[in-house]
Amino acid sequence: MKKEVVVIENPKSPEAEMFRNLRTNIQFMNADSEKKVMVVTSTVPGEGKSYVTSNLAAAFAQIDKKVLIIDADMRKGRQYGIFNLRPRPGISNYLSGVVDQIFKDKKDDIKNYIQETEVKNLYLITAGSVPPNPSELLVSNKMKNIIENLSEIFDIIIFDAPPCLVVADALILARLVDFTIIVSAQNYTRMEDLNKAKISIENVGGKVAGVVLNKVQMTSKTYSNSYYYGEKLTDFKPKQRK
Repeated sequence: MKKEVVVIENPKSPEAEMFRNLRTNIQFMNADSEKKVMVVTSTVPGEGKSYVTSNLAAAFAQIDKKVLIIDADMRKGRQYGIFNLRPRPGISNYLSGVVDQIFKDKKDDIKNYIQETEVKNLYLITAGSVPPNPSELLVSNKMKNIIENLSEIFDIIIFDAPPCLVVADALILARLVDFTIIVSAQNYTRMEDLNKAKISIENVGGKVAGVVLNKVQMTSKTYSNSYYYGEKLTDFKPKQRK
């Protein structure tokens, strides 16, 4: 497992504490509901959505929640590398039915695609082979059935989705899940892009729970401030990327 899973590798760090704060905020948001399936996306590549996904999932696993990450970034999936697991077969293989011969007899049961990570209570379905039509796979009835079936097994399901201003995949998923979290990056994310992403998700019937500001340069002072305020699921004003 890579060191970027700071919740596990460096649990006393300010970054790990921020993910625990984010976990708590999501729990409070869902205190009176059974919402358990979320999408983590970003506006464009490079904002750290996979980093946030892996650490948020690990934070939930640490409080004895049974957590599943589904790497829905079928073009550039990273989760298998973060957790040092086999890349295939994954979600694209299940949705398309295209698997290696050795896996043929197991291809129709989504449970066979679930891999156990080194983190207790944390499981992963990788992105799998790169398909020619990821968006078309996501709109299939199989995708809806996956969410329904796995929701009976796991306490938390987190989709790591591609940037929503680049391809339509995250927007398709946003309609199927309980809520979406948008990852942004300090001194990188454009406010215009963030607003466009929020509107796009809401236009397809999705719910934006909030924004995570990633890649913040931490000092003792900024950590003290962000401990109380920085990870609230609320609006913010990132600096303009040139």
